[in-house]
Amino acid sequence: MTIAERPAGAEHRRTGSPLEVLLAFLKLGLTSFGGPIAHLGFFRTEFVDRRRWLDETHYADVVALSQFLPGPASSKVGIILGVMRAGIPGAFAAWLGFTTPSALALILFGYGVTALGGLGDAAWLHGLKIVAVAVVAQAVWGMARNLCPDRERLAIAAAATVLTLAAPSTIGQVAAIILGGLVGWWFLPGEIVPLIPLPIGISRLWSVGAIILFFALLVGLPLAAASSGSHLVALVDSFYRSGSLVFGGGHVVLPLLQASTVQPGWVGNDAFLAGYGAAQAVPGPLFTFSAYLGTVMIPPPHGWLGGLICLAAIFTPSFFLAIGPLPFWSWFRQHPAMRSVLKGVNAAVVGLLLAALYNPVWTSAIHAPADFAIAVVALLLLVSWKVPPWLVVILGAVAAGVVGWLA
Repeated sequence: MTIAERPAGAEHRRTGSPLEVLLAFLKLGLTSFGGPIAHLGFFRTEFVDRRRWLDETHYADVVALSQFLPGPASSKVGIILGVMRAGIPGAFAAWLGFTTPSALALILFGYGVTALGGLGDAAWLHGLKIVAVAVVAQAVWGMARNLCPDRERLAIAAAATVLTLAAPSTIGQVAAIILGGLVGWWFLPGEIVPLIPLPIGISRLWSVGAIILFFALLVGLPLAAASSGSHLVALVDSFYRSGSLVFGGGHVVLPLLQASTVQPGWVGNDAFLAGYGAAQAVPGPLFTFSAYLGTVMIPPPHGWLGGLICLAAIFTPSFFLAIGPLPFWSWFRQHPAMRSVLKGVNAAVVGLLLAALYNPVWTSAIHAPADFAIAVVALLLLVSWKVPPWLVVILGAVAAGVVGWLA
């Protein structure tokens, strides 16, 4: 009997162990380059084709759920697959295996950047910022094609760009997301999609508890930070909020983190963009950029402790948002109003990323014709030649170093 012929949910019984899940995702954390879309392809090959943990239909449903809600799509897919295989411990094991390699690499890079100092004068680090222009431009183009296919959603994206540039703060970005959702609710049709049950053996008590904790922290952390005056609480609040409000993939976290860390003076803009460029050269989720930011942060806690705090804070919402909605997913998928809201939010996200492409990415990296030329070549390599991002990062750093030496 094939997987397709088994009774519904038979292949989803929790027959694995957390250790099995950890090792499977550690392999992917060491080898999954290319961003969230590529990660989903790696997951499908590993868990649908090779290991047969679930079938094609249910994998598509898991991906749909992860993309419907905020947070890093590939990490949420991994967390859900971990729940399906080994329960709540499996969720943590999946996240730990997939996240640890890139987080460690970026913490080490943060120590190197801190030791070097004088980032503004380092030509190869300037090359990382130039490559970030190409990476974000590719993300904007790809997301616009998928998420803004009509005039209405292009208008929402344009309005979100204007609002974000006019109010360059977290408040402006959150307002753009909320307004995009409201406009989508009113003006964009929400079609009904076929219902595909997703059998996962966790109780509604777990789910309701996760949802309550998600909103309690989202509302409570800013109040605690304001009343206590503690930098540690403010730090956790900033990264938790960034992980809670990101739709559309890891690149969209860039403007939120920039507003949360650079504007208050916690991280220098040169260090921020150099780390973002380096994050393209490691496998695993882009959200591990948070570990780098915590490492290079000026006020304490910084170093490896700051990196781990920021990493935990930005990923915590992903657990709540992956586990909480599972028993209610059927209703969400069938409700047209929710799909209309999501369309508007996704279009607004494109606008946020376009604004980030201009400021801080473009304004901080492109200062001369040679910078623009390197960015164009990097974009060509990414889009037309399909060169792996990590290799483009290395080539960009080398090219900027050569230009700086010749100058």
